[in-house]
Order: sequence, then structure tokens, then C-alpha cells
Amino acid sequence: MKISIPLSTILLATLIAIPSFAQTTSTSPAGVSGRSSATQSAATDGQPNQQEMMKQMMELSKLNENHKLLTDLDGNWNYTIKFWMNPDPNAKPQESKGTAVRKSMMDGRFSTLDVTGKMEMPGPDGKKKEMTFKGHGIDGYDNVKKKFVGSWVDNMGTGIMFSEGTYDPATKTFTYTSEYEGIPGMKQKIREVIKVTDNDHHTLEWYEDRGGQEAKTMEINYTRAGKK
Repeated sequence: MKISIPLSTILLATLIAIPSFAQTTSTSPAGVSGRSSATQSAATDGQPNQQEMMKQMMELSKLNENHKLLTDLDGNWNYTIKFWMNPDPNAKPQESKGTAVRKSMMDGRFSTLDVTGKMEMPGPDGKKKEMTFKGHGIDGYDNVKKKFVGSWVDNMGTGIMFSEGTYDPATKTFTYTSEYEGIPGMKQKIREVIKVTDNDHHTLEWYEDRGGQEAKTMEINYTRAGKK
């Protein structure tokens, strides 16, 4: 997610400009002050003034039902995971278990996910060995983009995966898409489907684009551990 001007810079500039703008308009006749004239000119040109920008920013910062969809997943979870890493479609998936913790942050605007589990990975000698997997994700709903947004990092790489998604209330399903470059020059398109079964269960299916054909390579089943 790239923004031409950092939000904090806009906010700071707005907070500084509003008192000056208010003082100018209250003490100077219309059309006399250069600043007032500039503001009027900007408004004529279709550009929002500082007060309008601040009002819009405050409106866009409000929580809505989309943010609640994420906070409803807060809590401790146990999960079982299946991997289909073998190119043979008839091969059995690799399975493992782990735990996950979801928490809300920024007054419910974002949700964090911390995952810990064990999995077998090939070592330098080609032999499989058990490794501890750790991952951290941040999800939110961007009121500007009108999309769900997310990021993911883990101890199996050094890149950050960014994703955008939608929600289907009829099926209670989130669908995220992203592109990740795990190996130089090999960008891979990914689709994640998260289906909420009920308050205590949800699943994640992970699909990868392999040569123009989508393949399911991972499935995670989450069960709530204890009460929310």
C-alpha cells in the first residue's frame, strides 16, 4: 500500500492549518486576507480546504460492520493444517498442528494473528526435520479502498506479503488475493478463502497459480480454544 503523502503528514498539516484558517476568517473581511483568498481559490478549483479534508478523514476513520467481522474472530484457536507439496495429485498431504491467537488493535480497526506450530521441512542434506513455524498477520478493512487488507510475515522468509480481499455475507466467506516473490524472479499469485462456519470454527484454503492453473496447496481448520 503506497500513499504519495504520508497520512500523518496530512493530519499534522491539517491540525496546524485549521486554527490559522479559523483566525483569518473570523478577523479578516472576505477577500482581504491573502490566505482567505487562496482558500476560496482552492475551493473554486475543486480542491477541498483543510476543514473539509479533516472532516473527511475523521469520517473515514470510523468503524463499521466490516471491522466487526474481524473482531468476531478474536480469541485463542487450535488448528490442524494440511499441505499438498508433492506434485503427484494422488500423494497424501503433510499434516501438522498448532495454535493461533487473534487480537484486535487500534480500537478494533485492525486484527492481529500470531501463529505457532510444528512442521517438517527438508534440511540442507535433503532430509526432513521438524521445525517451529511462527507467523504474524495484520488484517483490517480500508474505508478508502473499500476492501479488506492484510499483511503477513513468518520465520520461513524475509518478505512481507500484502493482500486485498472481499467478503460474501451469504456464505460468510472472505476471499483475499495477493502476489508473493519467494524466489527472485518467481512471482506467484495466491488466493486465500476463509470461510466462517460458526463462532467457534473457520477454515482457510490456500490456492497457488501454477503455470496458469490454480492448485490448492494448503488447508487449515481452526477450532476455538475455550470461550471468547
